Amino acid sequence: MGKQAGERRLKENEAMAMARTLRTSGQKLNEVAESIRGLSAEKALSQLAFSRRRIAGDVRKVLQSAIANAENNHNLDVDRLIVAEAYVGKSLTMRRWRARARGRAGRITKPFSRITVVVREREED
Repeated sequence: MGKQAGERRLKENEAMAMARTLRTSGQKLNEVAESIRGLSAEKALSQLAFSRRRIAGDVRKVLQSAIANAENNHNLDVDRLIVAEAYVGKSLTMRRWRARARGRAGRITKPFSRITVVVREREED
């Protein structure tokens, strides 16, 4: 019995991976995502490996997961994959406080973000 499988949101030549709680702001994460959009998977991995951004290592893991999903779950050719989409969203926000003058409190927000990477198999030329 059980629950019926939902419809696939991606096309047949696409695979996806997502990280939901990355400890950085969406603005900083989006700069890293912009640097890999439209690149081939191999070039995007090397771009992230040599990036000076701290969060680039986590984005690299997500991209590697998307490539592994494409190869193992969807039988796509790894050598022909490109990064079709890389988009960023907000996740939870930790709120802390800091003592301020005259008995008041100042709020400190520590944002988390999520990133979704979609890889697509390039068509024959």
